[in-house]
Amino acid sequence: MRTLSILIPAPISAAKASAARYLSCLRLKEILVLQGSPLLGAAFAIHHPAVADVGPLAILTIANVLLVAHIFMLNDWSGLTTDLADPNKAAGVFTVRGVDRKEVGGLTALLLALSLLLFSLLGPGTLCLALAVAVLSALYSLPRFNWKGRPLLSSAAHLAGGVLHFLLGYSLGSAIDLRGIATAIFFALLFAAGHLTQEIRDHQGDVLNAIRTNAVAFGQRRTFAASLVLFTLAHALLLLLALQGTLPRPLAALVALYPIHLCWSLKALAEGLTYASVCRLQARYRALYAIVGLAMVVALCGAPSHPQSARGPGVRREWQQVFGERLNEKPGREGGWGNAGLGCLS
Repeated sequence: MRTLSILIPAPISAAKASAARYLSCLRLKEILVLQGSPLLGAAFAIHHPAVADVGPLAILTIANVLLVAHIFMLNDWSGLTTDLADPNKAAGVFTVRGVDRKEVGGLTALLLALSLLLFSLLGPGTLCLALAVAVLSALYSLPRFNWKGRPLLSSAAHLAGGVLHFLLGYSLGSAIDLRGIATAIFFALLFAAGHLTQEIRDHQGDVLNAIRTNAVAFGQRRTFAASLVLFTLAHALLLLLALQGTLPRPLAALVALYPIHLCWSLKALAEGLTYASVCRLQARYRALYAIVGLAMVVALCGAPSHPQSARGPGVRREWQQVFGERLNEKPGREGGWGNAGLGCLS
């Protein structure tokens, strides 16, 4: 019996090996987690998507993946020396995976360039928001500015970045309005609270490297308390926005998830806020907020369309020409989300 063997040319094999090395340097889990905010922003602005919205949504998704990958790689590139000295991070540093600092620097710049090129296709407003996110990332990560090692300023950067990141998606289908900003603040509070939790997790390494994060400057327990306050404010804001009709009213029921988060947080505190206990807390509340995001999408399926601004229809008309479709606009009631239901479940 004869066997057939296929020879793969050496250049192709080498290219695949290089691609695998570069991919191994990406924080894929974190990149995936940070797709939620802008995609939910787009869902709030265009919660009844049509064929004409497929193109812009696809570009938004790809551009945001590239932007977030750039942010994490810039952080890793800037913090190479300190990460190598951190016992919890040293094994995952990109140099251990066979990629040198120059290569990562070039890849980081390429990711940003490709991301901004794609965002430019979505209009100047969306591009400016993406640029602002990239600037905040540079201020936080680059040693020249070192906002990572400046207490409070690092949290302010994450609050501002959280707002901008949600509005990236929201700007796709609607002009930025009070509804968008109020919802963006909810996501920003979660983002800033999560960042404080991460600082608590990395406390040991940051002390070794003399990085003056909030957790190092104020202590783990105080930073943990501040993080829990921000999470609490986020839940309170979500409840308020739902009750007053800014968000679909059924989302008020999500307040029932807060005691679960609080219980998990107190358990991590009782365990001494160790690296393992904080990692476990992060995994749990990320799953919890994935449920929140899913509930938002479900609620939006049954919500009436809110009137689109001049910004939204303009972008959609451009993409209608690409897809050859004529979108039938049906402005919603002025009441916004008032009678939002769960229609997409039926």
